[in-house]
Amino acid sequence: MAAVVDKGDCISFETCVDECSQKAITMGDDEIAVIDTDKGIVGGRCIEVSPSEATSPEG
Repeated sequence: MAAVVDKGDCISFETCVDECSQKAITMGDDEIAVIDTDKGIVGGRCIEVSPSEATSPEG
């Protein structure tokens, strides 16, 4: 299962980037988190640490 970012809720805090064990999250040019779904599955930590709850499981 992959994770998705709600761009309207992302506040560019970058906590999810630091916590992603798969190193699948980067900050895009618009300073919104971008998840590379080819790099692995959701470990769940990125979802837990998002201060604005912008990251969630896909689907």
